[in-house]
Amino acid sequence: MKSKGKSSRSLSGRKRTNKSYSSKRTGHVSRNRTSYRNRTGYRRNSGYRKRSGRRYPWFRYLILLGIVVICVIGISNCAGKRRAAAIQQQGEDNRPAMDVELLTVNSYSRPGIELKKVNGIVVHYTANPGSTARQNRDYFEGLKDTHTTKASAHFVIGLDGEIVQCIPTSEMAYASNNRNSDTIAIECCHPDADGKFTQETYDSLVELTAWLCQKFGLDADDVIRHYDVTGKLCPLYFVDHEDAWKQFKKDVDAAIQAL
Repeated sequence: MKSKGKSSRSLSGRKRTNKSYSSKRTGHVSRNRTSYRNRTGYRRNSGYRKRSGRRYPWFRYLILLGIVVICVIGISNCAGKRRAAAIQQQGEDNRPAMDVELLTVNSYSRPGIELKKVNGIVVHYTANPGSTARQNRDYFEGLKDTHTTKASAHFVIGLDGEIVQCIPTSEMAYASNNRNSDTIAIECCHPDADGKFTQETYDSLVELTAWLCQKFGLDADDVIRHYDVTGKLCPLYFVDHEDAWKQFKKDVDAAIQAL
């Protein structure tokens, strides 16, 4: 009986010991798992922070790059505007003497349509021997009432070399057919049916054409005849005498260089 009691106590003690060991072991395992999770979570969080840290500087660089680009564009635009203003002022200083007698805005001779860009100068003749610059200007003005046709020019040069401006160079004229939208038109008076200009008309034509070329950044190669646009015999003398036309362009080129 005593031995059984001892065995019983001994067994009971072992159970308690096992239970205690089991609880310690369980606690040990729990602490290890918690520690592992903490370590794992720390590593994950550290990795996330590192990745976030890598992305953030690139974002700052992009912002700085955008600011630099905006500054460069702004500086370039300001410089371009200053250069354009300087060229325009230089052009105004070299402007030939002229009477500015602008037409009334109307659908038949001054449509008021903006010229977005000037790519050329077109030379015409009036085909009305002996008429004056004023008479041709008044004819264009009268079209708003007569409605007989659509016609005009930016400038008319008279027999004595006088220049009359009818339309601003920033607007379109009805003169050069499909080139109305990107050219400046000059009408020239002439005394006879052959269309040859007087020396005064010729000299003013060279001066005016050279000034317009400077104003719009063109050269003598950008100066054409109405004939070159549509095949119409205009200006007649320069169509019939190709050598005279080539000499005119040389004179324009020399006048541009002299400005």
